[in-house]
Formats: sequence, structure tokens, C-alpha cells
Amino acid sequence: MSPSIDAWAVRADPGPIRRGDLVSFMLVHPLAGPTPVPVTKYAMCLPGDRLQMTEKRSMWPGGKDGWYYCNGHLIAISKPVGRGGVRLEHYVPHQPIIPEGFIFVGSHHHIGCDSYYGPVAIPRLTRMGRVL
Repeated sequence: MSPSIDAWAVRADPGPIRRGDLVSFMLVHPLAGPTPVPVTKYAMCLPGDRLQMTEKRSMWPGGKDGWYYCNGHLIAISKPVGRGGVRLEHYVPHQPIIPEGFIFVGSHHHIGCDSYYGPVAIPRLTRMGRVL
């Protein structure tokens, strides 16, 4: 996995999740390997927000980056390859509006391996607070 947030330590911080909050969940995805792993990201696009993705030419030969916009603001860029040259597929929104009960999460890190698994169900998320 790759860096995602600008915090060294976080802890559960109960309360409603707002845009920009840190959230943690168990990632079940080929990127994580055979065993689910805990990841912490930012809540970037909330229920009712408009999520759009467009592919743009990448610095990686033959690949395209996925540029994600929430309500018209750039929030994430996903690369076509991960560590070790593994090809990655971008999440493509099936509908332009984030549905109730879901949040699109990501990071501000340029290689945060984000935006590959789509919106996460709110019950799977734990709001986190920065300790360090």
C-alpha cells in the first residue's frame, strides 16, 4: 500500500462524517492482497454530491490517469499502474450523484493508490481524529 494521509497516528472519533474528515475502513480489494487491510483516507465526496471522472494522458507509457472531480473541484488523480508495475483500473462512476449511504474516499497524496474501489458504504466507515 502507499501513503494516504498527513497523520502519524489516528484514533476513533465518533460523530457524523463531514467532508475532509479522516475515515478508516477495511479494504477488500485485489490491491490489498488476499487479506483485508485497514486503511485511513479522507471523506472527499458525500451523498448527493456530483462525482465525475475523466481520463487524461499519463506520464506512464500507454496509460491514462483518472482525474476525479466532486462538484466540479479536482479531488483525486489515480494512476494507471501501482507499485511493481501492476496495471490498475480506474473506478468509473455508474451514476453522477453519490448515492445516500455512501462516501467517496481518497487522499491528497500523489501516489495514494486511491479511486480504484469507488464509494464506500457509510456503515463500513469509522470517523477518525488525528493524534499526531
